[in-house]
Amino acid sequence: MIVTTLNLKEKYKSYTDINGKIKRDIDNGFLFPLVRGIYETESSVDGFLLASYIYGPSYLSFEYALSYHNLIPERVVVYTSATFNKRKSKVYQNHFGLYTYRDVPNAAFPYSVKAYEEDGYACFIASPEKALCDLLYNRKPVTSIKELKRLLFEDLRVNKDMFEQLNFDEILFLSDKYISNNMKYLRKYIESEYMK
Repeated sequence: MIVTTLNLKEKYKSYTDINGKIKRDIDNGFLFPLVRGIYETESSVDGFLLASYIYGPSYLSFEYALSYHNLIPERVVVYTSATFNKRKSKVYQNHFGLYTYRDVPNAAFPYSVKAYEEDGYACFIASPEKALCDLLYNRKPVTSIKELKRLLFEDLRVNKDMFEQLNFDEILFLSDKYISNNMKYLRKYIESEYMK
């Protein structure tokens, strides 16, 4: 369960040294700090359920979501999330894993994100189409469809069969929300190869 310093101060109000009690609970493995002022009480919670509590607003995307949706073969051990208007990347390491946060455009942020609830936690994750768009937006710009295909299927190792099952209408809708060469070439590639 997620608790804040405020919750703990209320819970431990009978203690003379509340901060000392919190520190002892951390030392004894009863509390696990996520970020300053936010703690988890269960040591075995799946780390992906905590990503949006650590830094937000955010949703899981990029490599983590592509792996989650079986678009790339690698098992991703970093919880990669998208944010907006933060203007810099953030990295957090805690008991549950390594968490990274990168910006996507404001116009793209609210679309194609699903909310999951599990054991009282709310988790937000990008659709496979959105995760792909977010990742391409954050990659070095390509200058041709040929380069884009190399980036997709060789560098990122996107599964071509899975790629061909994506909702291309959703990608085309999303592509307008990013000002990016990679998105422009993704749109051209889809329109020329799959939407004749």
